[in-house]
Amino acid sequence: MVDWTERYRPSTLSEVRGNDKARDAFKSWAETWDEHGEAVVIYGSPGVGKTSAAHALAADMGWPVFEMNASDARTKDEIERFAGRAAANSTLGGGRQLIILDEADNLHQHKDRGGAAAMTRLVKNATQPIVLIANDYYDMSRGLRNACREIEFRDVSARSIVPVLRDICRQENIEFDEAVLKRIAETNRGDLRGAIKDLQSRSHEGQIVAEGSEGERDRTEDIFTLLDSVLKEESAEEALQTAYATDETPDNLLQWIEDKVPKVYADAELADAYEHLANADVWLGRVRATQNYSYWRYATDNVAAGVAAVRQSDRGGWTRYGGAPYRSSRDATRDYIAERIAETAGVSTATARREIMPYLSAMTHHCRNRELTVQMVARYELDAEHVAFITGSGKTTNKVEGIIEEARERRETATVEHSGGAFAPAESASDGSENTDDEESVGAGTLAEFGTAGEDATAETQADSEKESATDSVESTEESAAEENDGQSGLSDFM
Repeated sequence: MVDWTERYRPSTLSEVRGNDKARDAFKSWAETWDEHGEAVVIYGSPGVGKTSAAHALAADMGWPVFEMNASDARTKDEIERFAGRAAANSTLGGGRQLIILDEADNLHQHKDRGGAAAMTRLVKNATQPIVLIANDYYDMSRGLRNACREIEFRDVSARSIVPVLRDICRQENIEFDEAVLKRIAETNRGDLRGAIKDLQSRSHEGQIVAEGSEGERDRTEDIFTLLDSVLKEESAEEALQTAYATDETPDNLLQWIEDKVPKVYADAELADAYEHLANADVWLGRVRATQNYSYWRYATDNVAAGVAAVRQSDRGGWTRYGGAPYRSSRDATRDYIAERIAETAGVSTATARREIMPYLSAMTHHCRNRELTVQMVARYELDAEHVAFITGSGKTTNKVEGIIEEARERRETATVEHSGGAFAPAESASDGSENTDDEESVGAGTLAEFGTAGEDATAETQADSEKESATDSVESTEESAAEENDGQSGLSDFM
């Protein structure tokens, strides 16, 4: 079945509904681009028609489209390659082309390694019109925002959604009840794409049925009601309905549940919950890659119903959840940790993030398994903020600081053990001769072997010194000890 959101995507800018003022400003920007040469950011909630408007504008202007998604390419090198390809295309084709960067608000993260700065330079030096598309304008870097014009696409009113649904029904030769269309529009107020998807899900044998599988959503439930519903009180089915009634996208729901679940769940419950959250992240990745928002439903199923289903008992009372997760820093920290794990374990970053990190979080929760936490920190070379992220502990606590210090010492020890004697000073024998093969084998040992060899050598030296002291002077004893133990001196530096 063809997705109706694709079939009825606006082909010209005049067909974009519900944002007349923004549409006119967008058209004016394009028609006068030769005069000002500025890039533009169009931003607003998911489903309001931003990407559709950009493609419709390109069709109106007769501009070919060159498009990149910031979720797929965010580093400095990738963006510069993108800029080079765009420039090559414009040179070969001649004339204007529209360069579209979708999800531009995903360029702020730590892992981007200069991606936002590279995009800012591209925008400032562009010789072609550029459209940046974002859900959250203020998640973009200040420099990038300042380099562009801004146009806000507001939520589409129910009054503007109903005529679109009516037109689709007529073109599909489907009978409909005006009251049902109004309910769909009200349920999805602000989200035209969601309304069209709900309309299609209700179509059956040439009619629009009164009740759809998506349920009637009263978008007034707050996020803390959802947290209690999923983590403490309601069944999987009830939690799912509460999620539908919460005015948050599945992306935001995932952020909230992922951040707060360790405050309620522990041990096996927590591990199982993270499994469902990882599955939700997979579905959201498919949404970003394909722009098929029907996958949102599966993400919400895992975030709400899945996490609620693994709860082994209901909880009462009040939980101090704290404020909203700060997406910028959390995403940056999470991505950094995933990169460290991926590099060390030889897996992809996605695998590290979705399959390894949830288990590390469950096994090291609040650093209760200290030994395992130390091993994790040492292996992946993590700092206090990374430990706090994975374990849920405060990064300035004595426990975390002690773990960081112990992990650092272990890394230093491991470095020496695998150094092949590179850190041990090799002293020449008193007669100037080279170290013997036996001495070289000591230098190639581990730190533990260094310690054993050093102790044995010291014992031998003391015994020999005692024997020789009866007949020789102290000076000759020291010379003899130095000659016998050439190559061993300096090992005590590692003890």
